[in-house]
Amino acid sequence: MPVPWEALIPFGLLTVMFGASGTLLNLSTRAQNLGKPIRFNIDNWDEMMMKRDEQLTGHKRGQRDDPAPPPGFETSSVWEAHPTR
Repeated sequence: MPVPWEALIPFGLLTVMFGASGTLLNLSTRAQNLGKPIRFNIDNWDEMMMKRDEQLTGHKRGQRDDPAPPPGFETSSVWEAHPTR
C-alpha cells in the first residue's frame, strides 16, 4: 500500500505547532514561578505559606533563608494592631 506523501507535510506542521505551543506554555509558567514547576493540590496550609512568602519576598514562590523580615513587614498584615478611630 503506497504512502500518501502529501499528507506528511500537514502532519509535520501540526506536530511542530503542538510541540512549540506546549514548550512555550511550559516556559511561560516556569518563568512566572521563578523556574519552579507549578503546584498541584494546594490546601489551606499551602495558601497561608504562599501568602507569608509573598509578604516576605514579594513573590509567592520566593523563600528566604535569613530570619530577619524586610522593612515594612510588620505593617503589611491585613489585621490592624491599633484601631484607627
